[in-house]
Amino acid sequence: MKGIRSILVLLSAATLAAALPAGPAGAALKLPRVSPNATLMQTIGITDVTLTYSRPGVKGRGIWGGLVPYNTPWRTGANEATTINFPDDVSINGQPLPAGKYSFFTIPGTSGWTAVFNKAQNLWGAYAYDSTQDALRVRVQPEPAEFTEWMGFEFDSLTARSARLSVRWEKLRVPITIAVNTDDQVLAEARKLVPEAKPEDWTTPYQAARYVYDNKLANTDEMNQWLAKSIQAKETFQNQGLKARLLAQAGKKDEAVALAERAVKAEKARTLAKGEERVDTSPLEKLITEWKGK
Repeated sequence: MKGIRSILVLLSAATLAAALPAGPAGAALKLPRVSPNATLMQTIGITDVTLTYSRPGVKGRGIWGGLVPYNTPWRTGANEATTINFPDDVSINGQPLPAGKYSFFTIPGTSGWTAVFNKAQNLWGAYAYDSTQDALRVRVQPEPAEFTEWMGFEFDSLTARSARLSVRWEKLRVPITIAVNTDDQVLAEARKLVPEAKPEDWTTPYQAARYVYDNKLANTDEMNQWLAKSIQAKETFQNQGLKARLLAQAGKKDEAVALAERAVKAEKARTLAKGEERVDTSPLEKLITEWKGK
């Protein structure tokens, strides 16, 4: 009887095992991280700056001088070391930093912090941090801020040429300024693309010329060449309007008015393609009034 019971137990176990779904060997259960991963991307001008990091929480703990010691490199996050990628050369608080991907560390202090951009990658925390791999160190000053439970980064004070990146956690914000040379980048791209533009492409040289004009750059010879190329490809309200602005800027108000009035009249009479919207002529019409009044 005892032997029969043993056989029945074995048969029941085998039946149960057969009924359970078989999983792949070595499969791991995916669980949420205590400090979740995060990615932040901000375009400054035409440069995409990307941060990858993990976000620890305060959770009632003492942070500065406690969980995060003073005068010790900190991964500026949790888990893997935080990384920051610059596809173009930048400057950090006025100091140059070549394009590249860097591990981003900070060294908190009671009278100021140090921000560190390190060439080593794929680091876990700051345990293997090697100061000989530092590409740049800059001094930064923490500021009081509203309480933030989950550590994070934020961009503000954004312009076409710079932005402020801040570390936010607990009751501190630690800002650094990132600047890019947007004008040189745009001009380099224009010098490459304008000569390659097709004969009927009026837009590319116009955009290049308009950028120089709008940003008051010193590249007037290139601007004039690009505008002439645009007009040669096709006379449009946009390139005729820019030429009128340049004539007025040169003191040739009568020529500017005549050209601008023709451009406005042609745009208003132009037959629109399906779904196309008419260009707003009012800014140029306002300038015509101003030029006539002087």
